[in-house]
Amino acid sequence: MCCKTVPVLSALVMNVPLAADNLRVVLEVSPPHQTYDHGKVAGLTTAVVELMLHQAGLIPQYEVYPWARAYRIAESTPNVLIYNMARTPDREQQFEWIGKVGRYKFGFLKLASRSDIRVQKLSDLHHYVIGAQRDDFSAEWLRTVAKIPDTQLQLQADVVETWRLLVNGKLDLMIDDPSAIDDMLLKHFLEPSDIEFVLFVPELEQHTWIALKKGSDPKLIGRLRDAYQQVADSAELKNVMELGLPK
Repeated sequence: MCCKTVPVLSALVMNVPLAADNLRVVLEVSPPHQTYDHGKVAGLTTAVVELMLHQAGLIPQYEVYPWARAYRIAESTPNVLIYNMARTPDREQQFEWIGKVGRYKFGFLKLASRSDIRVQKLSDLHHYVIGAQRDDFSAEWLRTVAKIPDTQLQLQADVVETWRLLVNGKLDLMIDDPSAIDDMLLKHFLEPSDIEFVLFVPELEQHTWIALKKGSDPKLIGRLRDAYQQVADSAELKNVMELGLPK
């Protein structure tokens, strides 16, 4: 995926007690799901992950990266947990899937002031420069399904940078979830009326997951799956799964 307060250009490793049951966890900054403020990782999905790890008797050692780097670490390193990752066909056999931890309804958005941008169907996207994140499932979808040429794709390290380019007029469109943009609006002194979602695509509706690379310790995988089942009915998981649903 996956995903807005400040860009994080290098690893930020949380200070946690050294113990046999530490677990390396990689993630991106993508509010409101994953945040990094004043040296602390938080957010809606982080709350679920922390509750699960507490049940498993594990202490997270967080490392915050741009999405592409977090993903590459997780896909190449056993026993490293990653969360808020879309479960795509290409990734299916690469990871052990622990449990759902988020729900997204992605659409294409533009600045409301850009009256020159008119999108009503997928083919209209071919007229515009579109931003997404490297190694995110949406970037692959833009290439393979929407058939957007590479010359019209601007792939960034994280969603923070994608938003910066949109606001500065370097992009025509980008992909995001309406329920997950408040932090970016605040950061750029924008009101909700300053942006406009122009197209939603059913294929971009996703649940996101907690996962580890195939080949990770089977005992660790079992421990995490058991712990996830213990938090499956928690208020924390309910809160994030209901984000954006009509009240």
